[in-house]
Amino acid sequence: MTSTVITHIGELVTNDPDATDLLGAIEHAALVIEGTKVAWVGPAADAPPADEQYDAGGRAVLPGFVDSHSHLVFAGDRSQEFAARMTGTPYAAGGIRTTVAATRAATDEQLTAHVARLVAEMRRQGTTTVEIKSGYGLTVRDEARSLAVARQFTEETTFLGAHVVPEGDPGDYVDLVTGPMLDAAKEHARWIDVFCEQGAFDEDQARAILAAGAAAGLRGRLHANQLTYGPGVRLAAELGLVAVDHCTYLADEDVAALRDSGTIATLLPGVEFSTKQPYPDARRLIDAGVTVALASDCNPGSCFTSSLPLCIALAVREMGMSPAEAVHAATYVGAQALDRDDVGTLTVGSRADLMVLDAPSHVHLAYRPGVPLVAATWVGGRPVVTGG
Repeated sequence: MTSTVITHIGELVTNDPDATDLLGAIEHAALVIEGTKVAWVGPAADAPPADEQYDAGGRAVLPGFVDSHSHLVFAGDRSQEFAARMTGTPYAAGGIRTTVAATRAATDEQLTAHVARLVAEMRRQGTTTVEIKSGYGLTVRDEARSLAVARQFTEETTFLGAHVVPEGDPGDYVDLVTGPMLDAAKEHARWIDVFCEQGAFDEDQARAILAAGAAAGLRGRLHANQLTYGPGVRLAAELGLVAVDHCTYLADEDVAALRDSGTIATLLPGVEFSTKQPYPDARRLIDAGVTVALASDCNPGSCFTSSLPLCIALAVREMGMSPAEAVHAATYVGAQALDRDDVGTLTVGSRADLMVLDAPSHVHLAYRPGVPLVAATWVGGRPVVTGG
């Protein structure tokens, strides 16, 4: 088994949960990889010998980003919809049907090539683990093939047949989602998700869909409280879901339910940037004792960015998070939102998924927004992106 030491690290973010500070940061550090895993971390002066050496040159090394919410399997372009929003047209989720039509018309090869491009784009920005949802097929065949495409790129695949009702009677469509569509999708998915929102699926429908998914062996997730106040966040807390995503419009009882249940609030600031809606109040949640994750929600309509560095900068500037809290939310807590303990950290035994920043500190991710700071990305102990 080949070993590699990464030495001369200016700041090593470990996310060690036993550390006294949030990021478990070590200055003037080194890290040893054996095979695909981290074998040692500590001061560079104490690093053991290894077969190979990588000189970080005083740059920061962080765990790879864990993007726990994305919609990468799609076809078509909705840039004109974005342009209309920027000149005053409000976002109402209706454009999803436009993407559905384009996705159904695309070949498997076209969808696979498109996801490959987006995953490579994420890698260049430090993302090493990504969750990918279906939800732009909305037929038995197209949901199953969307998940089969996603499965080529990640273990974290999510069946989102309950994205919107494409046409016809909502009750009939829920029967389809919980019956033949779920049967076809479950072999390709780890999770099941519902868009519980005004104009999408109500509380009773969401509850029934999540129950059917659980009976089929899928873990539950939920889009909730994106467009307005509603029951979705409290439903997620009641069901003990690991995470609930968006959480833009929260009443006091929603915040209390998140705190008491331990359900993670996954915030998606790229959405608010792209839709011109109010940003979620991360500070309110953190101060109330709620665990907060950050994810991209990369999708063609409400948020076509794959950049977690952008999301970190927005969370710091617009949502009241410190740079350390935002980085932790996009790495360690993102892993928690996927119920993973092998990624999001750089501690002994974790997967050697990491990024090297062309900067001395994690703070530069928010301090230098829009600058391509990721010099290298490593997955499973080997570099997959190198720029320095």
